Amino acid sequence: MTYSYKSDFLRIMAERGFLADCTDPQGLDEALLAGVVPAYIGYDATAKSLHVGHLLNIMVLRWLQKTGHKPITLMGGGTTKVGDPSFRSEERPLLDAQAIDANIAGMQSVFAKYLRYDDSADGAIMLNNAEWLDGLNYLDFLRDVGRHFSVNRMLSFESVKSRLDREQSLSFLEFNYMILQAYDFVEIHRRHGCLLQMGGSDQWGNIVNGVDLARRISGAEIFGLTTPLLTTSDGRKMGKSQGGAVWLNADMLSPYEFWQFWRNTTDADVGRFLKLYTELPVEECDRLGALEGSEINAAKIRLANEVTALCHGLEAAEAAEATAREVFEQGGLGEDLPTLALSPADLADGISMAQLFVRSGLAKSGKEAKRLIAEGGARANDAAVTDAGQMVHAGDLAQPMRLTAGKKRHALVTCAV
Repeated sequence: MTYSYKSDFLRIMAERGFLADCTDPQGLDEALLAGVVPAYIGYDATAKSLHVGHLLNIMVLRWLQKTGHKPITLMGGGTTKVGDPSFRSEERPLLDAQAIDANIAGMQSVFAKYLRYDDSADGAIMLNNAEWLDGLNYLDFLRDVGRHFSVNRMLSFESVKSRLDREQSLSFLEFNYMILQAYDFVEIHRRHGCLLQMGGSDQWGNIVNGVDLARRISGAEIFGLTTPLLTTSDGRKMGKSQGGAVWLNADMLSPYEFWQFWRNTTDADVGRFLKLYTELPVEECDRLGALEGSEINAAKIRLANEVTALCHGLEAAEAAEATAREVFEQGGLGEDLPTLALSPADLADGISMAQLFVRSGLAKSGKEAKRLIAEGGARANDAAVTDAGQMVHAGDLAQPMRLTAGKKRHALVTCAV
């Protein structure tokens, strides 16, 4: 985009690397200058917590509010019943209403850490699209909304086309998803004056559908904006670690493990991630990202502290750094590490080293644990583990045992009396 932005929000989005596409950059810029712009991002309730892959767009909503505009977090209580087919190889498993409500409850707590929810002009609001989708009359919906959609055009969207090109099934249920998401935009515009839908670049087709539908139905001038889909410099999808998804809820991933994920950022990604996931000035992000050698570790610690403080609070960030320092620099156990507490019954017949690595979360399976040990990547209290079948008994856990996988992943094993 070559347009020079005048609004604070778009200027920040551009200079920090948040912008991928926009339906009308100049028109949106002018709307942002003219007054408070309500904008929403939708989140389907497919898990009990949001993960790091969602964090980029949560930061977009945070910057939107910090620049005087109104964030809307849309919970997909209705659309989750269908499932977004975007760039997926198969249909999502369908969840019942009870599971969806439980997932929404788990997700809601995260947003309050990043956004201010109140009745002010720029106060965030949370909506659930089940409010208008659950009561739709199908025949009326087909007549009033479905007639505005061209199947030829829907088939041309990359998210659908890539699935069909691979000759993978796309159910009629999923094909309706993009119509429902477009209708969300129409309803949020009608109910709350929403002018902007945002999302990852994989949502571009769905967002454009919503912009077009609102224009056709009500003549509304509304906008769409997408953020880039991030991969790390080594090609991995952002938000995935060796242990799986990097959850934002503390009950699904400890603040220490969350901190450690950011501390382990690849050197080449530090500057970019500082711009996207912290509020440090761009100049400081560039300075820290340009550090080399051992100095880049200080930048990684700064990144981990800033991101963890936003998500879990300053005390959690400081505790995580202190634990890491104790483990890595002083050789201590680090009491804040993820802990596996075994009962005397668990240890009655002993437990193998391979199973300790599995049960502590440092390996996904016995096979992976055995490979880790065989390749010399497993340690117990800093001593190399060489025998996957070595048995550990209660007497071996009179003091906590620290397990290490690779160089940076740790867990404690204790015997619960």
